[in-house]
Amino acid sequence: MSEQSRRPRKPGKPYRRPQKDPVRMLAFEALRAVDERDAYANLVLPPLLRKAREKGDFDGRDAALATELVYGTLRRQGTYDAVIAACVDRPLREVDPPVLDVLSLGVHQLLGTRIPTHAAVSSAVELARVVLGDGRAKFVNAVLRKVAQRDLDGWLEQVAPPYDEDPEDHLAVVHSHPRWVVSALWDSLGGGRAGIEDLLEADNERPEVTLVARPGRLGADELLDALGEESALPGRWSPYAVRLTEGGEPGAIDAVREGRAGVQDEGSQLVALALANAPLDGPDRTWLDGCAGPGGKAALLAGLAAERGAVLLASEKQPHRAGLVAKALAGNPGPYQVIAADGTRPPWRPGTFDRVLMDVPCTGLGALRRRPEARWRRRPDDLDGFAPLQRGLLRTALDSVRVGGVVGYATCSPHLAETRAVVDDVLKHYDAGSAELLDARPFLPGVPALGDGPDVQLWPHLHGTDAMYLALIRRTG
Repeated sequence: MSEQSRRPRKPGKPYRRPQKDPVRMLAFEALRAVDERDAYANLVLPPLLRKAREKGDFDGRDAALATELVYGTLRRQGTYDAVIAACVDRPLREVDPPVLDVLSLGVHQLLGTRIPTHAAVSSAVELARVVLGDGRAKFVNAVLRKVAQRDLDGWLEQVAPPYDEDPEDHLAVVHSHPRWVVSALWDSLGGGRAGIEDLLEADNERPEVTLVARPGRLGADELLDALGEESALPGRWSPYAVRLTEGGEPGAIDAVREGRAGVQDEGSQLVALALANAPLDGPDRTWLDGCAGPGGKAALLAGLAAERGAVLLASEKQPHRAGLVAKALAGNPGPYQVIAADGTRPPWRPGTFDRVLMDVPCTGLGALRRRPEARWRRRPDDLDGFAPLQRGLLRTALDSVRVGGVVGYATCSPHLAETRAVVDDVLKHYDAGSAELLDARPFLPGVPALGDGPDVQLWPHLHGTDAMYLALIRRTG
């Protein structure tokens, strides 16, 4: 036996294997997918939760906590990054992304939930031991103990510049939005500090799950009765909307699984309804959804068209998204057709349709409640990439509608460069006197705070919807 082997071990705590916490492990896995694969949390999280339930690892409370940890961390990422930066001795870009994800989960538990301080720190450190190793777990422990010395308001006083010195940067840190997004939203909204703060706060709130009862297949009253008054409420503005009060998994609802209802924000429903309700000069037989994927608006329009004896053509450029449209429309009571086609080079003849909806690709800044990670991915120069496409699609829509027909230009972004600037520019250069803006407000009955018109901008803080934009345009020549 060697001299070294005979030496007694130094007294100390025995090694303890790290304990895997299924909730934190799942939340970490979701955040890594968002970071590494540019995945969206609303697409990554449901299958992870379903798998955990099937394994017996999760109950309803576990699923709710995992969801809160993922979405809360993503929504508050900007604020938490500022706090973490104040607690580490290196630039954040030099902190390994998996370490930063564990830290962010820990900070959210400390500053954004009611989890006790000791439990928040210890659970994050235990997660770090499992996924990072004991060495980096010590770093996580040290940082989170510094974070725990203040509450959220205390940290904001330290890391956010005063409003009077830099209003946009103050709001960016306090409400966890990139500065350029704060500036763009403020320009679109107008007004003073109160309005923009209300909007930014609404972006950070968990949105309701809203269903649409598809016309001809299911009535909203039937859907409400099936769900029960403790689980659902009528929509605020759309006669086809039903709001789930208890969250849950919409895919488990029979009507959704059978295609008689779908998940659809009330703002999207209002856009489709406004186009369907706008008056026409002449017949009302053929409708077009020119950017139909993934199919929510197309399914609603198809049902409305069927009630009037009209037919819908749903066109989507990407074949896999066209497949989603076909799935959404399956079972529609009236005739319809789904095609994969480029809306800027359409296969149909000019003047074919009575009504045309173009819900164009955009930055998605109107849906930051549902896709909080989008705020960190988008850049100002993305607008330059979308601009030619948006203008091209609107010109196609105007060419595709007959004289006397109506076009709806819609986008899930309130950015002026994607809304009024596109409409104004296209109409300015379109054939003189051949198109006119309609006042869209009367076709959203009962919806308040719609501004001066003629176009409409919906807002999360005013209407409880995504920030959908709509302009209605009549072809006159």
